[in-house]
Amino acid sequence: MTDRTLTVTSRTHPSGTTVLTVTGELDHHTAPRLSRVLDETPFGPGAPAVIDLSELVYCDSTGITVLITAYHRAQARDSRLFLTGVGPDLMRVFRVVGLDQIFTFQPTVEHAANAARP
Repeated sequence: MTDRTLTVTSRTHPSGTTVLTVTGELDHHTAPRLSRVLDETPFGPGAPAVIDLSELVYCDSTGITVLITAYHRAQARDSRLFLTGVGPDLMRVFRVVGLDQIFTFQPTVEHAANAARP
């Protein structure tokens, strides 16, 4: 049996943007961990968030559902949400299912923090 680990760290970027760094495997076993952190994330006007996926090694459909839920939550609260560090395999999945049309992608956290500025 493989060890399915996921770590989610939250920090505030100097710009005021909340940055969530996701490390490991995001699947049906570990997705609740990211969901809990997202539930505590202060989405709202003037409170953008970045989900940094540069250290994500695996993501299944449950993980993608958690990201979509975060997107909807941000939209409902008039907040901006950025995904950064998305690897080519995951980006291919986003493109195939059309999620590249809803998510806002930036290559790095710094790019996202700059894009989030009014």
